[in-house]
Parts: sequence; structure tokens; C-alpha cells
Amino acid sequence: MVITIPDLQKYNFAPDYQAIFDLAFRYARDELHKLSERMDNEDWFPESEYRAMHEQGILGATVAQEYGGPGLDVLAQCLICEALSYWNHSVAASYLASDNLCINNLTHNANALQKQQYFPQFCSGAAIGALGMTEPGAGSDALGSMTTVAHRDGDNFVLNGRKLFITNGPIADVLLVYAKTAPDLGNKGISAFLVERSFDGFHVAQKLDKMGWRGSPTGELVFDDCLVPAGNLLGEENAGAGIMMSGLDIERAIAAFYCLGMTQRALDLSIEYANTRKQFGQTIGNFQMVQAILADMYTDVETMRALTYQLGREVLHLMPGEGGRGEIHKRSAAAVLHAGRASMRVLDNAVQLHGGMGFMRESEVNRLYRSGKVMEIGAGTNQVRQMIIAGELLKTG
Repeated sequence: MVITIPDLQKYNFAPDYQAIFDLAFRYARDELHKLSERMDNEDWFPESEYRAMHEQGILGATVAQEYGGPGLDVLAQCLICEALSYWNHSVAASYLASDNLCINNLTHNANALQKQQYFPQFCSGAAIGALGMTEPGAGSDALGSMTTVAHRDGDNFVLNGRKLFITNGPIADVLLVYAKTAPDLGNKGISAFLVERSFDGFHVAQKLDKMGWRGSPTGELVFDDCLVPAGNLLGEENAGAGIMMSGLDIERAIAAFYCLGMTQRALDLSIEYANTRKQFGQTIGNFQMVQAILADMYTDVETMRALTYQLGREVLHLMPGEGGRGEIHKRSAAAVLHAGRASMRVLDNAVQLHGGMGFMRESEVNRLYRSGKVMEIGAGTNQVRQMIIAGELLKTG
């Protein structure tokens, strides 16, 4: 079987990053890949296997050692996500949502008491995280169209509203949720809260049935007079927009790494198939048209890798509060725009090369193809990414 492991030293990454990647890669190969078929067929989330990843130090990657984490940086977290997505892209999707969208946001914005309360749970596998931002009427315009509200009532905030398309929503123990605490202030009146699934007034309305990412649960969440302790306010009241925007560039970076892992897997499967599938008395890899498809796939993967790895270096040095604007905002949008598009080209070519078998739902390239489309929609659609890039390019003064 063709299996490609990137040589990170070629990209001038320190040897420690290769060791981290290799550990996650081997673990995903041995423990997670075998879960893929059942996850897709039954839309089953392997909860015990996911929580057991703490034994490898994979969960809570960016959490400091004093709170039970390995204290890795965000680039290491991105590489872990790439390694996981090569072998089981659905587990990697849940990892991305919990470890980056939720936990990594807390590493930069939670106070000491919040870190002491929640980080050991995340690192031990006792808690799975999620990010509650998107709403039924607020997708690309997540801030301006937000209708979830919260008001102070004594020692609590009371949340009311709905969130939709929330990865890990049906199984999350702790959620980072955004709500308007001063609706008249627009985007300047949004706050962030840590919500536990056991809080009164919180409900999972439904688990959504998706064409891809099956086994990584996505749901609709309801906050019906949900009581959240005032101590679970993340950062300052009405300062949630800054928290949200500062995390989006890192979210786009890890999404690009995610695309890279699953797309490399599709290329490797296609090379293997071209070397073994016979037609007209020879393997199809001998035909120039098949060779042209593979060459295009390889070129897409390697250009994606170059831009993604460079972005990984750049977000590594991103200071708190720097995200959501300027050069890094433009470059993170460009990286994930290219990654999503290139990924779909590679996945489409993989299905085409596999022919009739690629169209069968049971094949691995079919699973990858169905999941790949979300990367042109999630973390801001391709069109939103284009708007960000153009907006930065056209700024004057």
C-alpha cells in the first residue's frame, strides 16, 4: 500500500514537529482507520476511542503542562490534525472542533479559574468541546445576523436562541457559545460564554444527517432560558467579537492542514489503484491519460502543502488580538480557499480514476469525496474567503 509521510525537515521544521506528526500518524493508522467504515455507514461517533486519545497526549495539545496538557504550540496541533485526517477524516473533524475551535480559543482568553476548571477535563478526555457560533439565519454573516441573546440575572447570565451546524454539538460536554449581551451595539455587543451540556435550559434539538463527515456529529442546539454562571463569561462582557475574530485565522490554518491530510490519502489510494488495476492486459498506470490525472493530483497536493506549511509558520507567531485583519487575515483566507478548491479537484480526480468503484458508497475515495465538499463551505465559504482577500488587497492608506 502506498503511504506518504511528509518529510517536515524539507520544509525547515524542527525535528520535534516530525516526531509529533509521526506519533499521531501511527496512532491514527493503528487505532482510528479501522473505525472509518462503521462511522460512515452508521453515522456513529466512537466516543470511547476519541476520549482515549488522551493516552497519547493528543487531546488538549496547546494546553500548558500545569493544567495537564503537553504544552504544544498551534503548529504542532495543526500537524496532529493533518496526521489524523489522513487515516480518519471524521475523527479529525471532531478533533479540529474540540481541540482548536474550542480549547485553543480558551488558551488565549480564559482566566486562571476557568483554565483550572476545564483544561484538566479536556486533556484527560473527560470533556469534549465545541464552538457555538453559526445560527439558522446567521451563516456567513455570523456576527451581524446573530439573534442568540444573553442578559445578566444576579449571579447568572440567561441565554436564549439557537445554534445550527455545530460540529460536536450533540456530544460536546463544554461549548464556547457566542451571544449578544447588548444587541443595540451590534457587533460590539457580543459576549462569549462557556456552556456545559448539563446547564438548565440547554438542549440538543437534533442531530443532523450529512452526506459527508459522517460519524463526526453535527447538530442544532437550543438555549431556552439557559442559566450560565457569571464566572463562565469568557473575557470581558461585550468583547466577544474580538475573541471570535482572533481565532478565525487559526481556524482557517488548521482547516487547510485538515484538507492536506485527507487529500494526500486520496492521492495515495489512487496511485495504489493505478498500479494494481488492470485493463487491456496492463495496469492502468501505464496509460498516459491516467498518468496525467495523477500528475495533476500531485501538483495540487504539493502546492497546497507549500502554502499551508508556510501559513503554519505565520500563525505560530500570531500575537493575541492580531487576528481578524491585515496580512494574516488575507493569507489564512487564501490558504484555505486554495486548500478547499485543490482538495475537491484531487478528490474528484480520485473518484474518476477509480471509475465505477469510485462511485460506490463503500469505497474510501467515495467517503473522502463526500466529505471534501464541506471544506469549501465551512470556516467561511469560498466566496467569503474571496471577499476577505479582496478587501485586504483593495485597502488604501
